[in-house]
Amino acid sequence: MTTLQPTLNAASSADLSPKPAAVPSIPAKIWIAVVGANLGAFMAVLNIQIVNASLADIQGAIGAGIDDGGWISTSYLVAEIVVIPLSGWLAQVFSIRRYLLTNAVLFLVFSGACALAHDLPQMIALRAVQGFTGGVLIPVAFTLIITLLPKAKQPIGLALFALSATFAPAIGPTIGGYLTENWGWQYIFYVNLVPGAIMVGMLYFSLDAKPMKLSLLREGDWPGIITMAIGLSALQTVLEEGNKDDWFGSPFIVRLSVIAAVALVAFIVIELTANKPLLNLRLLLRRNFGFGMLANFLLGTALYGSVFILPQYLARIQGYNAEQIGMVLAWTGLPQLVLIPLVPRLMQRFDPRIIIGVGFTLFAASNFMNIYMTNDYATDQLFWPNIVRAIGQALVMAPLSAVATAGIEAENAGSASGLFNMMRNLGGAVGIALLQTLLTKREQYHSNVLMQSVSLLEQATRTRIERLTQYFMSHGVADHADATHRAIVAVGRIVQKQAYILAFSDTFYVMGVALIVALFAAALLKKPGALAGGGAH
Repeated sequence: MTTLQPTLNAASSADLSPKPAAVPSIPAKIWIAVVGANLGAFMAVLNIQIVNASLADIQGAIGAGIDDGGWISTSYLVAEIVVIPLSGWLAQVFSIRRYLLTNAVLFLVFSGACALAHDLPQMIALRAVQGFTGGVLIPVAFTLIITLLPKAKQPIGLALFALSATFAPAIGPTIGGYLTENWGWQYIFYVNLVPGAIMVGMLYFSLDAKPMKLSLLREGDWPGIITMAIGLSALQTVLEEGNKDDWFGSPFIVRLSVIAAVALVAFIVIELTANKPLLNLRLLLRRNFGFGMLANFLLGTALYGSVFILPQYLARIQGYNAEQIGMVLAWTGLPQLVLIPLVPRLMQRFDPRIIIGVGFTLFAASNFMNIYMTNDYATDQLFWPNIVRAIGQALVMAPLSAVATAGIEAENAGSASGLFNMMRNLGGAVGIALLQTLLTKREQYHSNVLMQSVSLLEQATRTRIERLTQYFMSHGVADHADATHRAIVAVGRIVQKQAYILAFSDTFYVMGVALIVALFAAALLKKPGALAGGGAH
């Protein structure tokens, strides 16, 4: 009997010792809901980029000028950025199932309607409503991930979300260019219909019906909603239209800037003093969420900025059409399709902050690889920078989202999702506006510097003009003075082209610097306990 006692005692202590909590099994319906919602978010983001890639064709088809045609994109983006922070509250009012399904169906309806638009006012109105419905799909997908999935499985959901946040902007010009060149611009809207129908079916089957809480409408933070909507729509319009209208040289831009500043300051004051604010801005005081928001803003700046700058460079300098541009940018998108699904496994093995740091470092390096561009810098030279960019983008989004939102309570999930996704989109708008202005100013600067070297007093310049004059005279220009004038104009164009190449190099440098700042912000994140040890729940 005495010999058995130690064994019994050991067995007894083993039974009483704490065991690691098992991750609960997740019903298939939850995964279907998460996948369906992320498919919707992917389509909403993709739609922005494929339309931008085909904007010139759309403008020509509906008889819009270049300046006025810009409102086709602006109307969508204004509506989207207003509805993103509203979606958490509206999902509570109408129930997440009813709210998400209604907007998913309307997004498809207005996608088809945009393809049938006949003039600019009609297209702008349809795009605004499409943006309002599409904007819902982005934050609600994020909210479902952080509320339905346990912490251990959230990296998988966030990797799915990264496909919409980083893969969709990268692959959008490829899809848009191919459809426009081979099928016609209408198909950039029709392409939403089949995957959209699948999305609606998945959401209808998987989301549980819950009663509406219309009483929340009476308790709503209406002063906050109104000031936010006015402020964000004015700010987005300023950022989209400012460079074209010469910024503060335009009374329209000045008025909108004042409206945006007053409304957004009022919104912040209201949110910090209201009993039931639309958005809980105090979340920004939490270390990980605050620094995560800053890193996410700068990520949006470089992410959308690079998708704007590369097509501009290829079209202006290399003369590529939409399909050729899309094929170059495909190497920024396609590798992400392979890499993003591997990120959750990396998060199980490594500190997610290290993955974020490596991602930002590679993304920044890809921009610095493009700061010495030349006249021959085209598809082959852009291949490796695009591959490095793809790897960096794939590594950043999911772990950054996981670390930033770790510890967010269920009641704050809507605020966190709205703020996080709004900030990335706002970063993109600021980035594009900044890069447009930088491109213009730096082209002027480099032109002035180069023209000082291209003087008629220089022998090299006179020799070049004489050779071009002989070229024009040998190709049908009989008058020597006319041929000389054409030669001088040609030299001016060569100088301007070189100035633009140098200016494009400068824009990549600025994006690289922004990502280095994002890297420093990410370095200040602390490792959340919920993700320690590979995301154990």
